[in-house]
Amino acid sequence: MKTPDIPQNEKERIETLHATGVLDTPQEERFDRLTRMAKRLFNVPIALVSLVDANRQWFKSCYGLNVRETSRDISFCGHAILGDEPFVISDAMEDARFADNPLVTGEPHIRFYAGCPLSAANGQKLGTLCIIDRNPKSLCAEDIDILKDLAGMVEKELDSYQMATFDEVTNISNRRGFRILAEHSLSVCARQHIHASLINIDLDKFKFINDKFGHAEGDRALAAFGQLMRTTCRESDVFGRLSGDEFAMLLIDTSPVSAHEVIERFSKAVDEYNAESRRGYDILFSYGIVGFDPDCPRTLHDLMGEADTLMYELKRSRK
Repeated sequence: MKTPDIPQNEKERIETLHATGVLDTPQEERFDRLTRMAKRLFNVPIALVSLVDANRQWFKSCYGLNVRETSRDISFCGHAILGDEPFVISDAMEDARFADNPLVTGEPHIRFYAGCPLSAANGQKLGTLCIIDRNPKSLCAEDIDILKDLAGMVEKELDSYQMATFDEVTNISNRRGFRILAEHSLSVCARQHIHASLINIDLDKFKFINDKFGHAEGDRALAAFGQLMRTTCRESDVFGRLSGDEFAMLLIDTSPVSAHEVIERFSKAVDEYNAESRRGYDILFSYGIVGFDPDCPRTLHDLMGEADTLMYELKRSRK
């Protein structure tokens, strides 16, 4: 059995998937309708909307299976997201990559698989619309086109999730997306007794940039700031743009002391950007850091309120 390769852009792909807020949500008719259509059109027993997470494939819609997820390392969809075109296995028993796969030798006894990659608006592959049969099967060119059309319909439904949680200016999570991911992460930290740190960030003199250079330049500054945040944070961290010039980071397994070191590195990266870009202004920011203690867990709302207070104290002291 061949384990699926990891895409080179895996960090960004996982960030995009998590930012949609779709993982671990209930089944919905708008997705189930499409898997029912796929089942009927292709005369197969199983049709799935499968989303490939870090270590699992999770099914937003699963017609013909009684499980909601399986391990990524045995998934067919993990292979499908590596390409742009539908990934088709006519007979898994005749394919060395899958012949001894437990999903082939055991339930659901896959022999035929066809999965069309599902792309987010930013191009990241989130998962597949896939059809499965317990008997060998082949698809003609027209069948492939139909599968692509159905996958396009699934992508539009996923876009509605992403639009609700994604900030188009910075290409990072918006307030809703950040809250969804941060609350989930804090729940995990509380269960696993992991410390974390929340950093609230507010740009200084951002109004000056908009007033003097225009809102397009202001958007450029916001986008640059979001990209610097992305390169500073680790895959396990959560970050987002909360409103106009307000941002936040949730650093997992990080004490407040270590969080100060992170913000110093981030500040250095911002200084380097300012020196290199020479836009006629500098991006400046203030911040407040609050620790999360899993033995005395507090809500995200409370943490953000305290971090806001500390941030504005710093901002006032600088004036």
